[in-house]
Amino acid sequence: MSLDAKTVTRIARLARIGLEPGEVNALGQEMGSIIDWVEQLNEVDVTDVPPMIGTGLAKPRLREDRVTDGNRRDDVLSNAPDREGPFYTVPKVVE
Repeated sequence: MSLDAKTVTRIARLARIGLEPGEVNALGQEMGSIIDWVEQLNEVDVTDVPPMIGTGLAKPRLREDRVTDGNRRDDVLSNAPDREGPFYTVPKVVE
């Protein structure tokens, strides 16, 4: 599929791609080859292929929603550059 320069420039602007005037033709060819490849996928016969698990068929894995501290206080505090007891110590910001 061939895309004209106006369409390529508009797509690039919408995608926030900085595009130099000399790059329009090359990007148009790349976009065209991507569109051609997607069109090839439409030619695949999938009439006897069962659908994959999607949002309508999958059941979410649920777990109990519990709030815990993880029992890892010492491990977490070992990452602190400075601490006082079971607390992080941070420099005073507001005077």
